[in-house]
Amino acid sequence: MNEPKTSSGHEPTRDEMMSALFAHLVMQQSNMAMMLMGKTPNPETGQTMRDLEAAKLFVDMLEMLEAKTKGNLSPDEQKMLKQTLMAVRMAFVEAAGTPAPAAVAEKPATQPATAPTESLLEKPSAPAEESHKKFSKKY
Repeated sequence: MNEPKTSSGHEPTRDEMMSALFAHLVMQQSNMAMMLMGKTPNPETGQTMRDLEAAKLFVDMLEMLEAKTKGNLSPDEQKMLKQTLMAVRMAFVEAAGTPAPAAVAEKPATQPATAPTESLLEKPSAPAEESHKKFSKKY
């Protein structure tokens, strides 16, 4: 079996491979969180989506990873995880503080698009009490 070679031409050590896999895991979790916050488009569809509960799960997994690996990471790994967590947390706070974008993508393709003036004139169907609800925690 051919072993991958580093840019210097030598075969990577076990520690180098583990470090690369750790970085890949952190970036994968971060990218999923960003995609679910609507910050980056889905690579398969090219559309943005917004599911803050699912995004929070990925942020929580990164926090768990930080707690469980405390004291076992190299300084570079620790710095990368800390910076990634900070960026993802800030993006989550920003996403949670902004209203969800109009649900244009959720409409079936067979329905004709309404004119912008029509949507501005429509009255909300939800009572005033429910319209203030943005998020609710479920345990």
